Amino acid sequence: MNRDLLTTKQAADILGVSQSFLERDRWAGAQIPFIRVGKRCVRYRNKDLDAFIESRMFTSTSAYSEQDKSVQA
Repeated sequence: MNRDLLTTKQAADILGVSQSFLERDRWAGAQIPFIRVGKRCVRYRNKDLDAFIESRMFTSTSAYSEQDKSVQA
């Protein structure tokens, strides 16, 4: 088992987003899984980031529209 845990900054760099984006994601319900190590210490696993990236892969804009509709329902 890979136990390398990434900081919010490292995870943000991998995803190409800001640290604030990840902080808002955690506050809003966490589409991107995270691990709370302590009261103010949050970490991410590479495999969770990879799974999130894969879940957001589309082959066309219509495929995106279909998934978007099912999430809103």
